Amino acid sequence: MMLADEAIILAGGLGTRLRPIISDVPKPLAPVAGRPFLAWMLDAYARRGFRRVILATGYLGDRIEEAVGNAWQGLDIVYSREREPLGTGGALRLAVGLAEGDWVHVGNGDTYLDFEPQDLEAAASATNASAVVALAAVDDVARYGAVEVEGPRIVRFREKGGQGPGLINAGSYLLQRSLLEDARMSAPFSFEEGILLPQTQAGRVAHMDRTEHFIDIGVPADYLRAEIVFSDRKQ
Repeated sequence: MMLADEAIILAGGLGTRLRPIISDVPKPLAPVAGRPFLAWMLDAYARRGFRRVILATGYLGDRIEEAVGNAWQGLDIVYSREREPLGTGGALRLAVGLAEGDWVHVGNGDTYLDFEPQDLEAAASATNASAVVALAAVDDVARYGAVEVEGPRIVRFREKGGQGPGLINAGSYLLQRSLLEDARMSAPFSFEEGILLPQTQAGRVAHMDRTEHFIDIGVPADYLRAEIVFSDRKQ
């Protein structure tokens, strides 16, 4: 049985880096291989056995509600709509009020990753961590910033600018609900800086690196690569 069968997907970003390519839809609805990128993400969550997805929307959120509706391949879809920019931390804190369990999975609406949720949950159980971060191995960490680990725990998030192969934060998490509910920062605030970093410094963040096919469409080069990857999946 899954520890958590619901997920929050952050889908409220402005998508400024993609404006030269798409300008009339929110970033999660960017067309990829003939479908909205978010459709590929929701397909994956349905395949993994999730029951419920909370879409944390903001910019052009009504477009996302029109495109997705209240159900998707057996998933119940609910919406947490920010009325003003809250940052990733504020958006998650607002959305977790709709969650039903003590743990929740989290994904970014512009990032695709293949993983098994049970692997994140096993890492949480083995370490008594309050958060688990899915990591991806890449050939060059320069664009993302590297993650340093010691044993099962993350010890440091490096800034962008390093070089060479390594592990990066792949944008999928398993979080204790209380982490978000107890956050005392005033919005807008960053989840990574306001919650993830202090928890890492306290030794309470574990990692899981059994992942594949990391794609961040917020980067134009990866957006073009996504077209190729998902076109192959249609065949």
